[in-house]
Amino acid sequence: MKINDEELVVIGRLFGYPGLDMSNKCWLILGKYNLDMLVLTCGVNGSYVFTPGSVSFQETPIVEVADTVGAGDSFTGTFCAAILSGMDVRDAHALAVKVSAYVCTQSGAMPVIPDNIKSFIKR
Repeated sequence: MKINDEELVVIGRLFGYPGLDMSNKCWLILGKYNLDMLVLTCGVNGSYVFTPGSVSFQETPIVEVADTVGAGDSFTGTFCAAILSGMDVRDAHALAVKVSAYVCTQSGAMPVIPDNIKSFIKR
């Protein structure tokens, strides 16, 4: 499951967890619905990947933002491609953050990704 921090607030209200902090909401959802993974993006406040028994946190890099359109999709696409190619969760998470940050430095939703970034996914 992949959600952002704004969606987590809504989900928390819908499922009756409005008072829980972000982390506890994620752990509760992960366990209650028997998820293998819950990915939470929080914009400039970083991102998290919760798996049973562990959590990965990555800070959002400081970049000169040209356009944020496509940042979330590039994060999700990169993360999924990396996981499906056999990368471990922490490395896939780090790569997704880097690609998403790069996309924010470009105009438009689908900038060309440099070969040095693409090569990490192909490993």
